[in-house]
Amino acid sequence: MNHPDPVQPAFLKPQLFPESQFSSNPQPPARTLWLTGLPCSGKTTTALALAEAMMERRMPVEVLDGDELRRQIGGGLGFSREERMENVRRAVYVAGLLNKHGVTALVSMISPYARMRDYARSMLPGFAEIYVECPLEECERRDVKGLYARARRGEIAAFTGVSDLYEPPLSPRLTIRTDTASLEANVNRLIHVFAPSAQ
Repeated sequence: MNHPDPVQPAFLKPQLFPESQFSSNPQPPARTLWLTGLPCSGKTTTALALAEAMMERRMPVEVLDGDELRRQIGGGLGFSREERMENVRRAVYVAGLLNKHGVTALVSMISPYARMRDYARSMLPGFAEIYVECPLEECERRDVKGLYARARRGEIAAFTGVSDLYEPPLSPRLTIRTDTASLEANVNRLIHVFAPSAQ
């Protein structure tokens, strides 16, 4: 299966539309769709494609990518459990602000531990957990940066899926497979579940 090249998320640059474009077409309430999964499982690729589909439907949306968050507002954070949790807290805060102003947040973040996602759920009224499922061997095959290989050589400590655990969601709102379903099919499923009135 061919997979699209990764696209850089437009961090914190909400797509704004004239108010008149919303007045005659009621929008679903703003919420946070939290995409979690192994590294290279397709979280950000899916989030960006979903954001594009939502923007085509004149829905205000923003992608919050975990790596971009770490670079932009998480300077100095490492990858210990507590530092990962701090990155989650910051993502939750930004997502909450976006939701407050009517913008749906698509959070693309490994967030490997269940307590991280439980925290996000407890803080965000419109939280929905999306499990981006993909076999470990396929994630490794997609890894153009060679991070999995480096982790297996012991060059990267606490790497999720290799030297640190990933706790799959027990009851996600939706599970999508990126190894057996196309990007288009997954986006259509997400739109059908979370924005049926905008189809």
